[in-house]
Amino acid sequence: MTVDRAAAPHPAFLTVLSGPSGVGKGSVYARVRQRYPDVWLSVSVTTRPPRPGEVDGRHYHFADRAEFDRMVAAGELLEWAEYAGNCYGTPRGPVEQRLAAGLPALLEIDLQGARQVRAAMPQARLVFLAPPSWDELVRRLVGRGTEDEQTIQRRLRLAREELAAEPEFDVTIVNHSIDQAADELVALLDPTASATHRG
Repeated sequence: MTVDRAAAPHPAFLTVLSGPSGVGKGSVYARVRQRYPDVWLSVSVTTRPPRPGEVDGRHYHFADRAEFDRMVAAGELLEWAEYAGNCYGTPRGPVEQRLAAGLPALLEIDLQGARQVRAAMPQARLVFLAPPSWDELVRRLVGRGTEDEQTIQRRLRLAREELAAEPEFDVTIVNHSIDQAADELVALLDPTASATHRG
């Protein structure tokens, strides 16, 4: 289910997918990549080391801290943040080139990053990926089974804060299933794309 708060259609624009931790942003983004290879997805830059199977330039652009700091100082990142000692950011150049050519671009970032993009590019369309219910989000966050109770409670507090930010977004997609959410997201980017996806 999609709720659209935008009054008018946007021309070629930046679409930002965000939502609370555990809602499935990364899974939906990966499914878009898999089923809709023609959709352009921004590749983030990070200072964390590559994980097994990750390809530089496809999953992330991998950079050391000095290079990342240089990009921040030069204004080359649309948004950036630091988590657990690693930095993540969205390179500005490829996104601006895409939009200048009249073509849509899709980013998947956290709430803090979405707010930074909105400040830098007010014309960006922000899409909030919501869970079907609070109980389902709790199940997803707790179900990982890899964290202690204190960490889980911190994640749940953060998730409540993130859910409260939904009215800041232009569109809400409820993530009932990864396929459904990916289809709705691509339909926002290109209304004709849903008829041509490779299932």
